[in-house]
Amino acid sequence: MCLKKIAPDPILLTNGYNVLKFLRGARGNQQHPYLLWHIPLTLEGQNYFHEAMGFLGTQLGKHWGCVSRLLYAAAYLHWICSKLFIWESFIKCRAMMIDMLLIYVLNQANEGSSGGGGSGGMMSSTLVETVSINYEDFNDSFLTCGTCLCIYDSAEHSPKLLPCSHTVCKSCLVSIVEAQVHDTGTFRCPICRETINIPRGGVTSFPPSFIVNQLLDLMSQQRRDVIPKCSNHPSQELLFCETCDTVFCTLCTGGEHYGKGASEHTVIPFSIAIKRMSEILLYKAQLCIGNLTTAYDNVSGEMLRLENSVERAIETINRTFQDLINLIDKRRHEVLQKVRKIREHKKGDLKEQLDLIQAEKEKVQNECDGLQYQVEVRNITKKIGDLNEKLDATSTLGEPRENHFIKCEFKHNTAYKDISNALANFGCIKVSTTFPALSTAKINKAITHLRSTITVVTVDYHGNPRTTGCDPVVTELRSASGQLIDTKIRDKDDGTYEISFVPPKAGKLKLCISIFDRPIKDSPYVIDVCDHNNPIWKYGSRGTGLDNFIQPVRVVTDKEGSIFISDTGNSRIKVLNSNGVLERHISSEALERQSGIGVCVSPTGNLITVNWRTKMVYTLSNEGELLSKFTSSHFQEPIDVAVNSKGDIIVGDMGAAKVLIFDAEGNLLQQFGKKGSKEGEFKLLTSVCVGCNDQILVSDHRIQIFDKNGKFLRQVNNTGKGQYEGITVDPNGLILATKTDRGKGVVQIFSSNGNFQFAIDSFDDNSDTSEEIYLST
Repeated sequence: MCLKKIAPDPILLTNGYNVLKFLRGARGNQQHPYLLWHIPLTLEGQNYFHEAMGFLGTQLGKHWGCVSRLLYAAAYLHWICSKLFIWESFIKCRAMMIDMLLIYVLNQANEGSSGGGGSGGMMSSTLVETVSINYEDFNDSFLTCGTCLCIYDSAEHSPKLLPCSHTVCKSCLVSIVEAQVHDTGTFRCPICRETINIPRGGVTSFPPSFIVNQLLDLMSQQRRDVIPKCSNHPSQELLFCETCDTVFCTLCTGGEHYGKGASEHTVIPFSIAIKRMSEILLYKAQLCIGNLTTAYDNVSGEMLRLENSVERAIETINRTFQDLINLIDKRRHEVLQKVRKIREHKKGDLKEQLDLIQAEKEKVQNECDGLQYQVEVRNITKKIGDLNEKLDATSTLGEPRENHFIKCEFKHNTAYKDISNALANFGCIKVSTTFPALSTAKINKAITHLRSTITVVTVDYHGNPRTTGCDPVVTELRSASGQLIDTKIRDKDDGTYEISFVPPKAGKLKLCISIFDRPIKDSPYVIDVCDHNNPIWKYGSRGTGLDNFIQPVRVVTDKEGSIFISDTGNSRIKVLNSNGVLERHISSEALERQSGIGVCVSPTGNLITVNWRTKMVYTLSNEGELLSKFTSSHFQEPIDVAVNSKGDIIVGDMGAAKVLIFDAEGNLLQQFGKKGSKEGEFKLLTSVCVGCNDQILVSDHRIQIFDKNGKFLRQVNNTGKGQYEGITVDPNGLILATKTDRGKGVVQIFSSNGNFQFAIDSFDDNSDTSEEIYLST
């Protein structure tokens, strides 16, 4: 094996040192562990990598591909870390992994070159002499030009990188080029004697040696570092315990750090602690500055929005008051026109009187003309008589038929005062002291298909609850898939706002609430929507006591909200008020023998019940007084009763499989149905009720809808197995039906046209128990 010893070039050693040291982030003294990982983003960084990889490529041969990938991986990872501000933990881990891989590859390269020579015998290897330098031993001697031995700087002796990967200062390159006898456009590298082409821009166009510049910066930083020493032992560096937050000297403490559990404490040099705390301080300061910048932008934006709001308010004020001015001006023209009209009327009457006076005057003058020549006494006497009559008439004409009086008053009634008061109260400037960041929302339980509400409580900057409304509350409710759900906002005018919505399905909803385009506290909110509609109130238990039931089968309410429950097993009707408090029991012959099952409320407020054993229909007052009763030969097993808007009584007979319609006196008006499963037939009739437009709904294992005369209209879409037990129609036209199957009961909700909407299963309560009354929303 032929070994060729190559003298180590100090610049190449510097390059190699830089590659190995700076890829480790210069962790030797914790100097800028993230500084050089910005290298791939800069032009100098590209030059640095070309320089470093050129060196390693020539020295590592076939291992170069692996090393180059490691170098790029290291740079990229640390660049990401610097962007994400997670240098401490991430860099330490990744740098250690990359260091180990680099060392492994370099060792493999060295072993491969030596081993290959021994086995083959014909291969020649190049032994590269390297120098191991501790970070603390690194000084300015490594930063001198190999030609002039001057220390590199940023001016005359700025380092220039040659294509051969050697570094020479600018001053030496200028001298070498000027010393050329022939202007060939080339010169030889003073270190390796390789021919170098001079770029068009001259020596200054050679790229700077990025690695040397970085080392210069590092040394400059190293000179500025001050390592705290012990005042009693000047040569001893102080240490810092992160756990105890204490600075100490090992010589002063006898080589130990005292304290509870001190063996597990984290102790680092105080100089490093200062740098870490400085970095934390700078990081926190940057966060604080960022927050303050955001705050400044927010306040500036609010000021801009304030100006826009003022402009809109001024525009509204001017437009509204101009409308008022137009109304006043219109009224002014109307009053002026009325004055002018009165003037014309008066003036016309007076003008007519003037014309009459002038005509009479001319007539008198014409009659007096030539009287001096009149010699007939009788004619003169007659003329005198006529003039006497005219004199009497002129006294009337001398009084104007009209007068000049026209006066406009504005205090003849309270209109002026009313207008003044109205103007004084006209217009209101609404402002708000609501502070969105402190305002909160109370999230209530949400159930599918039911209207849910959320209450927003607003407070001012000091946390005091507000007592007025008119805040511009904006909401956006979306499902997990991004579907927008409609919401309605009600201003309660007391500082609170009610947001209502109807969830279409179970899952999570995201609700964003903002006031003044700023989110309230904890917004956005996550709302869990449940399929199960559990009771909000329940009453009773099995037994014969006041609050007990045995087989309650029907429940109805009257206009006052009183609840009437047919407690069949106890032969009574239990009456509760609208708050669910027991008021009284109704006992009557209509309920005897545990057979009074069907019950309804008539338009007059009376109770109508049916007894299947006695086959009688009874009318009771709401206090329980028996008012009337009737039966029918068509009855076999009447089990339910209903009343339409006209007061007609509708009885469902399970034994006859018929529905019978009677008037209030018990006269049979109509009957329909028979045993069977076809349309208009009943297999096991269980319940009847009256819906919209006096339609009749009848249930067995299905729900059928008939018109008021018993004509079949349609069938409700049946869902699932089981038997319908009770049926009713709510004020919104929705059909509610109880259905049981194998001891489990649900309430199914249908639209007015018979389409299934959803079901109430009372999942968390034992709603299939027959001795409890439940109330769900």
